[in-house]
Amino acid sequence: MTYILHLETATKACSVALSLNGEQVALSEMISAEYSHAENLTVFVQKVLDEAQISLSDLGAVSVSSGPGSYTGLRIGVSTAKGFCYALGIPLIAVDALQSLAQQALLRHPGKNLCAMIDARRMEVFSAIYNDSFQLIKPISADILDEKSYSEYGSFVYFGDGAEKSQNCWQQRGVQADLTIFSSAVGQIKEAYRKFRDQEFEDVAYFEPFYLKDFVSK
Repeated sequence: MTYILHLETATKACSVALSLNGEQVALSEMISAEYSHAENLTVFVQKVLDEAQISLSDLGAVSVSSGPGSYTGLRIGVSTAKGFCYALGIPLIAVDALQSLAQQALLRHPGKNLCAMIDARRMEVFSAIYNDSFQLIKPISADILDEKSYSEYGSFVYFGDGAEKSQNCWQQRGVQADLTIFSSAVGQIKEAYRKFRDQEFEDVAYFEPFYLKDFVSK
Protein backbone atom coordinates (compact mmCIF):
# COMPACT_ATOMS: atom_id res chain seq x y z
CA MET A 1 0.00 0.00 0.00
CA THR A 2 1.30 3.44 -0.93
CA TYR A 3 0.03 6.60 0.72
CA ILE A 4 0.96 9.83 -1.07
CA LEU A 5 0.42 13.29 0.39
CA HIS A 6 -0.46 15.95 -2.22
CA LEU A 7 0.11 19.69 -1.69
CA GLU A 8 -1.40 22.35 -3.98
CA THR A 9 -0.42 25.97 -3.33
CA ALA A 10 0.04 27.50 -6.80
CA THR A 11 -3.05 29.73 -6.57
CA LYS A 12 -5.37 31.21 -3.93
CA ALA A 13 -6.45 27.65 -3.19
CA CYS A 14 -4.66 25.95 -0.31
CA SER A 15 -5.36 22.26 -0.85
CA VAL A 16 -4.10 19.02 0.67
CA ALA A 17 -5.14 15.55 -0.43
CA LEU A 18 -4.16 12.06 0.63
CA SER A 19 -4.28 9.09 -1.72
CA LEU A 20 -3.83 5.36 -1.33
CA ASN A 21 -2.62 3.44 -4.39
CA GLY A 22 -3.77 6.26 -6.67
CA GLU A 23 -7.24 6.73 -5.10
CA GLN A 24 -8.34 9.70 -3.00
CA VAL A 25 -8.92 8.94 0.67
CA ALA A 26 -9.02 12.44 2.23
CA LEU A 27 -9.13 16.11 1.22
CA SER A 28 -8.91 19.43 3.06
CA GLU A 29 -8.87 22.74 1.18
CA MET A 30 -10.01 26.35 1.05
CA ILE A 31 -9.79 29.32 -1.30
CA SER A 32 -8.82 32.65 0.21
CA ALA A 33 -7.95 35.97 -1.40
CA GLU A 34 -5.51 36.43 1.49
CA TYR A 35 -3.28 33.58 0.26
CA SER A 36 -3.36 31.92 3.69
CA HIS A 37 -1.15 28.97 2.75
CA ALA A 38 1.39 29.53 5.50
CA GLU A 39 -1.29 29.44 8.19
CA ASN A 40 -3.32 26.52 6.84
CA LEU A 41 -1.11 24.10 4.94
CA THR A 42 0.23 22.05 7.85
CA VAL A 43 -3.17 22.20 9.57
CA PHE A 44 -4.76 20.66 6.48
CA VAL A 45 -2.02 18.01 6.37
CA GLN A 46 -2.88 16.94 9.90
CA LYS A 47 -6.59 16.88 9.04
CA VAL A 48 -6.19 14.47 6.14
CA LEU A 49 -3.87 12.22 8.16
CA ASP A 50 -6.35 12.16 11.03
CA GLU A 51 -9.23 11.37 8.68
CA ALA A 52 -7.32 8.41 7.26
CA GLN A 53 -6.11 7.44 10.73
CA ILE A 54 -2.47 7.30 9.70
CA SER A 55 0.69 9.20 10.65
CA LEU A 56 3.39 10.93 8.64
CA SER A 57 5.57 7.85 8.98
CA ASP A 58 3.04 5.90 6.87
CA LEU A 59 3.60 8.10 3.82
CA GLY A 60 5.39 6.69 0.79
CA ALA A 61 5.94 10.03 -0.97
CA VAL A 62 4.89 13.66 -1.12
CA SER A 63 3.75 15.38 -4.32
CA VAL A 64 3.66 19.13 -4.77
CA SER A 65 2.52 21.58 -7.41
CA SER A 66 5.60 22.61 -9.39
CA GLY A 67 3.99 25.72 -10.91
CA PRO A 68 3.45 27.98 -12.65
CA GLY A 69 1.50 30.15 -10.26
CA SER A 70 1.89 32.38 -7.22
CA TYR A 71 5.55 32.90 -6.35
CA THR A 72 4.91 32.94 -2.60
CA GLY A 73 2.42 30.09 -2.72
CA LEU A 74 4.79 27.85 -4.66
CA ARG A 75 7.66 28.62 -2.28
CA ILE A 76 5.53 27.64 0.72
CA GLY A 77 4.30 24.43 -0.88
CA VAL A 78 7.71 23.28 -2.10
CA SER A 79 9.52 24.11 1.14
CA THR A 80 6.87 22.23 3.15
CA ALA A 81 7.05 19.22 0.84
CA LYS A 82 10.84 19.21 1.03
CA GLY A 83 10.70 19.35 4.82
CA PHE A 84 8.50 16.28 5.00
CA CYS A 85 10.64 14.39 2.48
CA TYR A 86 13.89 15.23 4.28
CA ALA A 87 12.50 14.27 7.68
CA LEU A 88 10.85 11.05 6.54
CA GLY A 89 13.39 9.97 3.92
CA ILE A 90 10.74 9.61 1.22
CA PRO A 91 10.62 10.74 -2.44
CA LEU A 92 9.49 14.13 -3.69
CA ILE A 93 7.19 14.18 -6.74
CA ALA A 94 6.45 17.32 -8.78
CA VAL A 95 3.19 17.74 -10.72
CA ASP A 96 2.60 20.59 -13.15
CA ALA A 97 -0.11 22.95 -11.81
CA LEU A 98 -1.89 23.30 -15.18
CA GLN A 99 -1.85 19.56 -15.85
CA SER A 100 -3.31 19.00 -12.39
CA LEU A 101 -6.04 21.53 -13.13
CA ALA A 102 -6.81 19.95 -16.51
CA GLN A 103 -6.97 16.50 -14.97
CA GLN A 104 -10.03 17.59 -13.01
CA ALA A 105 -11.68 19.03 -16.13
CA LEU A 106 -11.05 15.80 -18.05
CA LEU A 107 -13.59 14.00 -15.86
CA ARG A 108 -16.28 16.65 -16.35
CA HIS A 109 -15.76 17.44 -20.02
CA PRO A 110 -14.71 14.27 -21.86
CA GLY A 111 -14.19 14.57 -25.59
CA LYS A 112 -13.39 18.29 -25.52
CA ASN A 113 -10.26 20.40 -25.76
CA LEU A 114 -9.33 21.70 -22.33
CA CYS A 115 -7.78 25.10 -21.61
CA ALA A 116 -6.36 25.34 -18.08
CA MET A 117 -5.79 28.91 -16.90
CA ILE A 118 -4.10 30.31 -13.78
CA ASP A 119 -4.38 34.00 -13.00
CA ALA A 120 -1.13 35.92 -13.55
CA ARG A 121 -2.61 39.38 -12.73
CA ARG A 122 -4.32 41.95 -14.92
CA MET A 123 -5.32 40.34 -18.25
CA GLU A 124 -2.44 37.85 -18.17
CA VAL A 125 -2.73 34.14 -17.49
CA PHE A 126 -0.56 31.06 -17.33
CA SER A 127 -2.22 28.54 -19.62
CA ALA A 128 -1.96 25.23 -21.43
CA ILE A 129 -4.37 23.48 -23.77
CA TYR A 130 -4.94 19.71 -24.00
CA ASN A 131 -6.86 17.88 -26.71
CA ASP A 132 -9.58 15.27 -26.19
CA SER A 133 -6.88 12.61 -25.77
CA PHE A 134 -5.24 14.67 -23.02
CA GLN A 135 -2.24 15.46 -25.19
CA LEU A 136 -0.66 18.89 -24.77
CA ILE A 137 -1.39 20.94 -27.90
CA LYS A 138 -0.50 24.40 -26.57
CA PRO A 139 2.57 24.38 -24.33
CA ILE A 140 2.58 26.27 -21.05
CA SER A 141 2.98 30.00 -21.55
CA ALA A 142 2.21 33.35 -19.94
CA ASP A 143 -0.18 35.26 -22.22
CA ILE A 144 -2.03 38.56 -22.25
CA LEU A 145 -5.58 37.75 -23.33
CA ASP A 146 -7.63 39.44 -26.03
CA GLU A 147 -10.68 38.54 -28.14
CA LYS A 148 -8.69 36.27 -30.47
CA SER A 149 -6.46 34.49 -27.97
CA TYR A 150 -6.13 30.75 -28.70
CA SER A 151 -8.59 30.96 -31.62
CA GLU A 152 -6.36 28.56 -33.58
CA TYR A 153 -7.40 25.79 -31.17
CA GLY A 154 -11.09 25.99 -32.09
CA SER A 155 -13.72 25.18 -29.50
CA PHE A 156 -12.59 24.38 -25.96
CA VAL A 157 -13.63 24.48 -22.32
CA TYR A 158 -11.63 26.91 -20.20
CA PHE A 159 -11.38 26.88 -16.42
CA GLY A 160 -9.25 27.75 -13.41
CA ASP A 161 -8.90 31.03 -11.54
CA GLY A 162 -7.75 32.77 -14.73
CA ALA A 163 -10.95 31.91 -16.59
CA GLU A 164 -13.30 34.56 -15.23
CA LYS A 165 -11.37 37.44 -16.78
CA SER A 166 -11.84 35.87 -20.22
CA GLN A 167 -15.63 35.72 -20.20
CA ASN A 168 -16.35 39.24 -21.41
CA CYS A 169 -13.92 39.25 -24.33
CA TRP A 170 -14.80 35.67 -25.43
CA GLN A 171 -18.62 35.96 -25.34
CA GLN A 172 -18.96 35.78 -29.14
CA ARG A 173 -16.77 32.70 -29.52
CA GLY A 174 -17.64 29.02 -29.45
CA VAL A 175 -15.85 28.38 -26.19
CA GLN A 176 -17.27 27.35 -22.82
CA ALA A 177 -16.28 28.53 -19.35
CA ASP A 178 -16.49 26.25 -16.32
CA LEU A 179 -15.90 28.44 -13.30
CA THR A 180 -16.53 25.59 -10.88
CA ILE A 181 -13.11 24.03 -11.55
CA PHE A 182 -10.27 25.42 -9.45
CA SER A 183 -6.81 24.27 -8.41
CA SER A 184 -7.01 21.31 -6.06
CA ALA A 185 -4.57 18.70 -4.82
CA VAL A 186 -7.03 16.08 -6.08
CA GLY A 187 -5.83 16.81 -9.61
CA GLN A 188 -2.34 15.59 -8.71
CA ILE A 189 -3.34 12.10 -7.61
CA LYS A 190 -3.30 10.20 -10.91
CA GLU A 191 -0.05 11.71 -12.23
CA ALA A 192 1.72 11.51 -8.86
CA TYR A 193 0.92 7.82 -8.53
CA ARG A 194 2.17 7.17 -12.07
CA LYS A 195 5.41 8.98 -11.29
CA PHE A 196 5.75 7.02 -8.05
CA ARG A 197 5.42 3.70 -9.90
CA ASP A 198 7.91 4.87 -12.55
CA GLN A 199 10.23 6.32 -9.89
CA GLU A 200 10.21 9.79 -11.47
CA PHE A 201 11.38 11.64 -8.39
CA GLU A 202 12.87 15.09 -7.83
CA ASP A 203 16.16 15.89 -6.12
CA VAL A 204 14.96 17.10 -2.72
CA ALA A 205 18.02 19.28 -2.24
CA TYR A 206 17.91 21.10 -5.57
CA PHE A 207 14.32 21.08 -6.80
CA GLU A 208 12.85 24.54 -7.44
CA PRO A 209 9.34 25.55 -8.59
CA PHE A 210 8.67 26.49 -12.20
CA TYR A 211 7.74 30.18 -11.89
CA LEU A 212 7.63 30.92 -15.65
CA LYS A 213 7.82 34.65 -14.87
CA ASP A 214 10.25 36.61 -12.72
CA PHE A 215 8.93 37.60 -9.31
CA VAL A 216 7.38 41.06 -9.17
CA SER A 217 6.35 42.47 -5.80
CA LYS A 218 2.99 44.16 -5.40
